[in-house]
Amino acid sequence: MWQRSSDSPAEYVSPLSSLRCSSRGFYISTLSVSLPRPHGKSFVHRSELKQAKRIVVKLGSAVVTRGDECGLALGRLASIVEQVAVLQNQGREMMIVTSGAVAFGKQRLRHEILLSQSVRQALHSGQNQLKEMSVPVLEARACAAAGQSGLMALYEAMFTQYSTCTAQILVTNLDFHDEQKRRNLNSTLHELLRMNIVPIINTNDAVVPPPVPNSDLQGVNVISIKDNDSLAARLAVEMKADLLIALSDVEGLYDSPPGTDDAKLIDIFYPGDQQSVKYGTKSRVGIGGMEAKVKAALWALQGGTSVVIASGTHPKVTGHVITDIMEGKKVGTFFSEVKPAGPTVEQQTEMARHAGRTLASLHPEQRGEIICSLAELLTEKKEEILSANKRDLELAASSGRMSQAMINRLSLSTAKLNSLAIGLRQLAVSSKDSVGRVLRRTRVANNLELEQITVPIGVLLVIFESRPDCLPQVSALAIASGNALLLKGGKEASHTNKILHQLTQEALSIHGVTDAIQLVSTREEVDDLCRLDKLVDLIIPRGSSQLVRNIQRAAKGIPVLGHSEGVCHVYIDQDASIDKAIDVVRDSKCDYPAACNAMETLLIHRDLLRTPIFDQLIDMLRTEHVKIHAGPRFASYLTFSPSEVMSLRTEYGDLECCIEVVDSMQDAVDHIHKYGSSHTDVIVTESEETAEQFLQQVDSACVFWNSSSRFADGYRFGLGAEVGISTARIHARGPVGLEGLLTTKWVLRGEGHTVADFSEQGSMKYLHENIPVPQGSFS
Repeated sequence: MWQRSSDSPAEYVSPLSSLRCSSRGFYISTLSVSLPRPHGKSFVHRSELKQAKRIVVKLGSAVVTRGDECGLALGRLASIVEQVAVLQNQGREMMIVTSGAVAFGKQRLRHEILLSQSVRQALHSGQNQLKEMSVPVLEARACAAAGQSGLMALYEAMFTQYSTCTAQILVTNLDFHDEQKRRNLNSTLHELLRMNIVPIINTNDAVVPPPVPNSDLQGVNVISIKDNDSLAARLAVEMKADLLIALSDVEGLYDSPPGTDDAKLIDIFYPGDQQSVKYGTKSRVGIGGMEAKVKAALWALQGGTSVVIASGTHPKVTGHVITDIMEGKKVGTFFSEVKPAGPTVEQQTEMARHAGRTLASLHPEQRGEIICSLAELLTEKKEEILSANKRDLELAASSGRMSQAMINRLSLSTAKLNSLAIGLRQLAVSSKDSVGRVLRRTRVANNLELEQITVPIGVLLVIFESRPDCLPQVSALAIASGNALLLKGGKEASHTNKILHQLTQEALSIHGVTDAIQLVSTREEVDDLCRLDKLVDLIIPRGSSQLVRNIQRAAKGIPVLGHSEGVCHVYIDQDASIDKAIDVVRDSKCDYPAACNAMETLLIHRDLLRTPIFDQLIDMLRTEHVKIHAGPRFASYLTFSPSEVMSLRTEYGDLECCIEVVDSMQDAVDHIHKYGSSHTDVIVTESEETAEQFLQQVDSACVFWNSSSRFADGYRFGLGAEVGISTARIHARGPVGLEGLLTTKWVLRGEGHTVADFSEQGSMKYLHENIPVPQGSFS
């Protein structure tokens, strides 16, 4: 690990000594640096951290120490121990580099001193009241000597709860400079790991050299704990660890001191980025600070160990910070030697927002031109699109992991592209009446007018699976509504999505807003995208119900527009037409069973059992190879029934459906409200009165009479395209097109008016007169 210097054969030079400081930061001297021989390549992406076998967890002083700087933060320590033990029991090799001996010892010594003083004062004082007691300055090495055994005993007790054995190792710098001691340390650690024991390593602060002047303990409430960053880095490389997790009291590395204006957390840090960082003051405890952590992290990275610096003190993440890092989630700052050629997803979002504002300021006709250009490109470049799609289909088929329904969604055709182009041209026409439209105008008072106008939402994040035709649809809607757009497609459609995005950017370029729509091509997890609450204004999931549910759970402070499931019902009333019932049910279930607007449950009026309409419905479903499941009531009427459903809330997404019996239209409505997903529900009846009651009472986004549930679609509704179907009860509901991607703002035009003018003693009165808004009026 250490390279001998040319001056002295017995001396080993620390690579940290070759890090030089300058007014612009620090840099690595390539002339004098003595680096360890890499044991292997570090991980390039966060997602690869799941493969880490040997892990070093470094607990900084601020993590282990209590807020009053006297004693240990037992709650934080317990949660960290739990995570380490869980990973150890999963078969990983865990090592801990810990601080805390000085803090624990200080707590004990303070207690002993105060107790001793109180006893002496009680014996020698003639008064019952004790004089104010003072505590002398405590020497750090004495505190460490008094606290080390207690710290280790605490670790042992905590790990015992998880049937995990620990061992203590105390080291000093000499243990690394002496070759024999270094080999002994290495051998000991390997033997402990072989026996499935967690080594807990700390600097032997009881015998370390005196601290630098003016940095020792200066008072009762200030402690100085030896920094363990370089120790953790040395051990990680020496032991050929795959990952070093350094926990401190900040979320990670910021481009400027945390808390300052515009300080941004750095997601991934590369060795060439040192000079772009401005460091602040060190932590309230410890002697290292972030600059020391970065130096140690870079040294470990060059030795082949990946590094993540993250917070070990944040109450909302402490309990799962280590396991989150191991799962590849965006936690803290990840150090990587390989810098991608393209921008990060955060940079992409910033680029999209900036260009989106320009897009919103274009004239409606200009946005329409962009959409028409995209429609033309879809037909002009159809051979290239279909070729890319064929490649995706071949890869999907060879993988064997995709169902036929998913492959159908992935497939494009000339007919689909032509249909897309028609829908986009329709949207281009309607986009002329979108951004900046005046919804209402009010004269608040003389010469004081108020307008409510439509404006874009901001930055949209659309996450979609399989269906590449979603990309041009959503892009066109974003263009029409003046919104910036971040797209995350499934890897199964990567080639198709890539060319469709290129065509979209080509269309955007005609008015200089190419960056307004970005395609995320990096290895971003959905959970990480859902944490971009400071950059993204609305998330729209397009895909399976499981995808939507996952996004709704993962979204942190960002609204989600979508539906979790598509449990759609068709109710056949006692007054239904046989022909209409057959046609509606067939189309609703069999036209495209993977769609979210396909029928999943068929409700049949009780009086129709064992009648021709019932028999023909069953025969038709069997002819179409639809697997039938029986609801509880339907099963009770039959001697030999199909398999009974496990749940009446099932979305099959295939040629399967449930049949259930109801007593009346009202019973059907109650069933839909109990088991449906508020997506699309249908009644088939010749009774206008019954139909109207059904249409009014069913509280779903789409309610149809004698029509297939498959009509629930933005294109079929004349919206040109849709970003999805929403079952929410605010903002947009049902197929969401252009209108659903707009919000409003209020514009007030006055002449120096003040609220005081309208007080009881003021000279003006409110009028609140509505001013007619001409159709198509824009602000």
